[in-house]
Amino acid sequence: MKNNLTASLFAVILLCLICISCMDKQADSSLPRSIPEAEGVSSKAIITFLDSAATGITEFHSFMIIRHGKVVAEGWWDPFRPDLKHTLYSASKSFTSTAVGLAVSENKLSINDKLISFFPEYLPDSVSPYLAELEIRDMLSMSTGQRRESSTMNDEWVKAYLETPVDIEPGTRYRYSSLA
Repeated sequence: MKNNLTASLFAVILLCLICISCMDKQADSSLPRSIPEAEGVSSKAIITFLDSAATGITEFHSFMIIRHGKVVAEGWWDPFRPDLKHTLYSASKSFTSTAVGLAVSENKLSINDKLISFFPEYLPDSVSPYLAELEIRDMLSMSTGQRRESSTMNDEWVKAYLETPVDIEPGTRYRYSSLA
C-alpha cells in the first residue's frame, strides 16, 4: 500500500513538473503546450497510465500525449531524454504504412502497384519475374519473397534491395524484413 502511495505521489509530482516544463518550452517548440484538463484530459488518467507503465513489463523510453493539437503531458525515463536520438526499428514501419494508407486514400497509389515502377533508375540489369511481380502490398505485409536481406546499408540501399534475389513468389510467405 505504501509503495503504491509513493508511486502515485511520485507520478503526481512528475506530472506537475512535466506540465511546468512544457509550458516553459512552449515558445521554442513546434507543438503548443497546454494542461491536461484544459484540453479535456484527466490528470488522474495520466497518473494511472504512469503507474501502469512503472509496474508493467514494457520498457518505456518516453511518452507524449497530444489532445486537440496540444501537448498535455510528456516525459522521459532515465537515461533517456528529449535530445537523445535512438533507433526506431519497427516503429518506422507504422509511419510508412500510415503514409501509404493516406496515399491510397488520395488515389496517389495502389497497394497493387508494382515496386519496380517507383525505382526504374535503381533496377538491376536483369529483372527477375518475381521482382517484376513484387507489389506494395507484399512490402507492407513483409512477404516479399526474399530469403535474405541485403547486407549493403549505404546511400544506395534501394539499389541494393532491388538487387537482392526474390526467390519465392511474392505474397506467399512471411519473412521479417527491415528494408522492405
